[in-house]
Order: sequence, then structure tokens, then C-alpha cells
Amino acid sequence: MAKKPTAVEAIPDPDVTASRVCARLRQLRKQRKWTLEQLSTVSGVSRSMLSQIERNQANPTLAVAFRIARAFGRSLADLVDEPRREVSITVMRASDPNTRFRSDEGCRIRTLYPMQLEKDVEFYEVWLAPGGVLRSAAHFACTREMLAVGKGKVAVISAKDRNEVSAGDSAHYPADVPHAIENIGPQEALLYLVVICQAD
Repeated sequence: MAKKPTAVEAIPDPDVTASRVCARLRQLRKQRKWTLEQLSTVSGVSRSMLSQIERNQANPTLAVAFRIARAFGRSLADLVDEPRREVSITVMRASDPNTRFRSDEGCRIRTLYPMQLEKDVEFYEVWLAPGGVLRSAAHFACTREMLAVGKGKVAVISAKDRNEVSAGDSAHYPADVPHAIENIGPQEALLYLVVICQAD
């Protein structure tokens, strides 16, 4: 039997929800120091639509809201829920499927940082199969990557530079140019990757 609504159950006010989305969007974009053009590129939502949403002149569809949330590494609920008090300790469980950033035959990536903190630092665990390559286009200006190899041997390429890094070694390099990490060893490689934006 369907649950009968009670007098104390409040139905969300669409106007309040829309206002919360526009305020949250503006807050997240400023925390990332993104322009509307940058957010448009990452999310696939037009600049004019993003501008209208921020000014509370347009109510985004679920599809648009999902694209925006995904651009920030958030869920839809993060855009509409009331802000909650952050606990002092956040644990990223290995079994949590939401931490899986990528998973295919050549490469598996798991996020190791709470994406909701909106810091200019990202932290990943990367597994590369033998012969596997993780290629990346240039990130924003002044972005660097710091890599530590826990297992195996990889080649790091940044623009035209290339170097080999083995288990126990670490490397850091510009990531605002095309770059790649290639497993050149006979076994699966385990890497810990930190991405940091040093822009003012």
C-alpha cells in the first residue's frame, strides 16, 4: 500500500530549489576559479545557459543539472540539498563504487580525495596494465602532476620530454601541456598521482 502523506511532510518548493541550484552553481564555480567559458567546456552546457541559471533566470532540466554536477565531480543532490556540517574526518572506502573514476582493460583509476572539498588538489590511485597508457590533454595553466610509483615501471611524457620511473621513484612535471604515463614493464603498474593547480 502506498504511503499516505502526512501533514508534516513538506513538498520541496520548486522556486526555492531553483534558487539553491543557482547559488550553489555560482559558489562551486568561484571555488574552482572557473570562468563561465571554462565551465561550459567541461560540462557541455552553453555559456548563456549557465549565465541564466546563475542569475536565477532559467530553471535547468535534470539533464543539464546532471552535466553541471558531473563537471564538479558532484551528485545532483549536492546541487539542491542544504549545506551540511562537514565532519573532521572523511574516509574514502576502497569498496565505494563512487570513487571509481575509470575502469577498463588498460587502466583503472580511483579517486583518493573527497571531491566536495573543492581544493586545487586532486589525488588518484592508478593501475596500468602492461602496455597501458594514460593520456591527457593539457590542463589549465600552471597545473602540475606529482607521481609516485608503488609497483612496476612507467614512462612519463610531458610535451616533448620523457623519463622512466620505477617502483619507489617519484616524478613531477608540467600538466598544462599534453602528457602521458605509459606502463613499460612486464607487470601491472600501481601509481599514486597528485594533480595540483598553482595558478594565483
